[in-house]
Amino acid sequence: MGTEPDTTEAPCALVAGAPLFKLPEDLYIPPDALEVFLETFEGPLDLLLYLIKRQNLDILDIPIAAITDQYMEYVELMKQVRLELAAEYLVMAAMLAEIKSRMLLPRPASVPDEDEDPRAELIRRLQEYERFKQAAQDLDALPRLGRDLLPTCIPIPPGHVRRIPPDVELSEVLAALRGVLVRADLFTSHRVEREPLSVRERMTLVLERLEEGAFVPFAELFDYREGRPGMVVTFLALLELIKAASLELVQSGPFAPIHVRARPGEAG
Repeated sequence: MGTEPDTTEAPCALVAGAPLFKLPEDLYIPPDALEVFLETFEGPLDLLLYLIKRQNLDILDIPIAAITDQYMEYVELMKQVRLELAAEYLVMAAMLAEIKSRMLLPRPASVPDEDEDPRAELIRRLQEYERFKQAAQDLDALPRLGRDLLPTCIPIPPGHVRRIPPDVELSEVLAALRGVLVRADLFTSHRVEREPLSVRERMTLVLERLEEGAFVPFAELFDYREGRPGMVVTFLALLELIKAASLELVQSGPFAPIHVRARPGEAG
């Protein structure tokens, strides 16, 4: 009888739904089957910038020896993971070694004194990379359509009437009504009793009085001889017509007279 697998241990894989407790001896795993992405650093300059900021070093006065040692530790780790990924890092390591040697070795007498610091080119590249990296982070933080903002499209239901609120403040309209009521009180002794009109009938009368496109002062729409009841009925009729977008209130400025105009197609 064959040796039965020990089912008490966890299987190392599932093949076609069946557990596999032992890998085949002739199993071939290609080198590219497992690829590791290190998102911490995007290149050798990014690694150098991280090492400098981690130790709060001055980017204008980089300690090349210490930075080179720490940089090489990371390169060795990269070589263990995958050699191809460490190629560009090796180029930067060679550059650091060159700068380190130029700073340690005595300068020949033939070299002019005004020769720049061996670190100058590296510092310039680091500063330029830092600026572009910060600009990329600022752009990524901006709201993005499809990520932070989602466009919406809501169809307008049939029969919907768009009601545009008037530009005139409600306080201005109430102030004009108070002025009309004050003048209506002056005609109290000369008031003639009439049959009260409904708001619907007064709306029809207001539309008949307004010509299309013509501005009429707000106060001229009121008949002072009707007293306060007539003023209130007319005011309610005006509010209903404004709500139905049949009338338009216009005021040139604060505390200026209010004018009323019938919207096109609404005048009697």
